[in-house]
Amino acid sequence: MSLSSFFSSFLETVHADAPEEKPEDKEPAQEEAQEQEPEEEEEPEDIFPKIQDECAETAKCAPLAKHFAHCEEKVNAGEGFKGEDCVEEFMMHCVNGCAAPKLFAELK
Repeated sequence: MSLSSFFSSFLETVHADAPEEKPEDKEPAQEEAQEQEPEEEEEPEDIFPKIQDECAETAKCAPLAKHFAHCEEKVNAGEGFKGEDCVEEFMMHCVNGCAAPKLFAELK
């Protein structure tokens, strides 16, 4: 008796090419679990755009917002300089600086 046959008499032989067996009695349980899952919750309303609009109208940011709107109108009408682009970052820096503390206060 060889050493491998001695051990194989105690241990089960496993083949790598053998297809994986799937117990059929688990599938109905999985279907029941899927049916019992709660419905997805609705996402809360995003309040950041509202806060941004309020900040854009403040005394600190209103002049930048008006300047940006005027620039956009001019460029969109074709009256701007060649390659002119209204840089929104300056106005948004002011608006976001105002809105961030208000947003974080609301999220607490």
